[in-house]
Amino acid sequence: MTEPVYATYDSCSIEIPRPFLLVIFGASGDLSRKKLFPALYRLDRDGLLPPNFCILGTARTAVDQSAFRELIRGSVETSFGKDFDTRAWETFAARLYYHEGAYDSPESYTGMKGRIQDLEKTHDTRGNRIFYLAVPPTVYEVVVSNLGSSGLSREEGAFTHIAIEKPVGSDLASALKLNTVLRASFVERQIYRMDHYLAKETVQNILMFRFANAIFEPLWNRRYIDHVQITVSESIGIENRAGYYEKAGILRDMFQNHIFQLLSLTAMEPPSVFESERVRDEKAKVFRSIRPFSLDSLQDSLVLGQYGEGVVNGERAAAYRDEPGISPDSTTPTYAAMKLYIDNWRWNGVPFYLRSGKRLAKKKAEISIHYRSVPHLMFSRAMQEDIEPNTLIIRIQPDEGIDITFQAKNPGTKICLSPVVMDFSYKRAFSLSDYERILLDCMQGDQMLFVRDDGVEQTWSLLTPVLEHIASGAFPLSFPNYASGSEGPRESADLLVRDGRAWRPL
Repeated sequence: MTEPVYATYDSCSIEIPRPFLLVIFGASGDLSRKKLFPALYRLDRDGLLPPNFCILGTARTAVDQSAFRELIRGSVETSFGKDFDTRAWETFAARLYYHEGAYDSPESYTGMKGRIQDLEKTHDTRGNRIFYLAVPPTVYEVVVSNLGSSGLSREEGAFTHIAIEKPVGSDLASALKLNTVLRASFVERQIYRMDHYLAKETVQNILMFRFANAIFEPLWNRRYIDHVQITVSESIGIENRAGYYEKAGILRDMFQNHIFQLLSLTAMEPPSVFESERVRDEKAKVFRSIRPFSLDSLQDSLVLGQYGEGVVNGERAAAYRDEPGISPDSTTPTYAAMKLYIDNWRWNGVPFYLRSGKRLAKKKAEISIHYRSVPHLMFSRAMQEDIEPNTLIIRIQPDEGIDITFQAKNPGTKICLSPVVMDFSYKRAFSLSDYERILLDCMQGDQMLFVRDDGVEQTWSLLTPVLEHIASGAFPLSFPNYASGSEGPRESADLLVRDGRAWRPL
């Protein structure tokens, strides 16, 4: 194997992937046009891809290669605006090809195989292949099975990777079935189950922050931490995803993947070495340690909501049931808040509060660590109010960074404390987007940011009984129960108030 080649990018050393051929299924869809191709164009423009690579887009759309390149150019140009580089685009477009075919047709894969072999010779990609499934989840199994039966999944002196978007299944049974189909054609080291949240720089830095700083990890446990809050809120509604969202709802769409992944990184033990399998081992231990929800008292640990009409960013917003394609009596939740416990030595008795929702007051994603109050306040006679406990906030979006809130004395002779914030922002420190980062890792064969099969199955095993309990009608629902542009349902606040705590404001 040749020695890795590195490029210096934004003061960081980044490994250049080996030559490869990338096949994108669903190449004419929104995900490909708005996320994948702009990310690939920028990686190539900035010198982070090898000279020997090519991309074969495939979809059911009848379009010739020239028209396909123009379609992608339009999306990339829209994405970059004035930063669009015509010369860089022409270099990138020369490696861009198209293959029309039906996903369920074995003949299509036979034709694709021949096309791949020709392109591998033209671009000298050394037999390294990546298959990216930017298609609806209902198509995953048929595409994977056809890749296996056509022989395209085999590795013959080179690597073959397959990347799939979330959701991986819609419950435990479907996740187990899809994993079985995947393992029939690929081995686990070839499979890259994407969660683009894990590719955000702040999320990646959680491990560095915890385990590379001696002042934080000793305080990262039940002795010093009172509770943890994880929030992922969105101000937008369901956009044009009514068909998907009506079947998914907030628990499937956000909790099983994004939020549980953030939870695992926050709560995991330090791995013995910083390697993908060791990190994923520790994340799996967290999932196994989460206390199962008590269905008999589920209302004590779960609040569901659905947005009504309201005002978001100064504009009127329709209720979920009035969105195009949504049933007027839909009971699909667009908001959820839950309390859970991790039953292990580090976190015993520490509650984790998780929430996510659509059409809320603000777009925000953060992890907030709330420390215990000081055991004895010696200033109590001189102060009229209690002081706020320390908090550590890991901001994931929109302003990526970390801040620490602590108490400091105000100037003057009187004993007067006020909270001050020590803030670090990633805005000017890092440049790679989540899709750029995760595409590079897939090309490089680094699975650390990808979800392993046992992780998928463990999170579904936690949520599936809850989903079935809700579907049975045993969990009372009264929708809509929060206005668009609000902080969410009132009952969500009660989840913490009962414990003498409060959500951080959005």
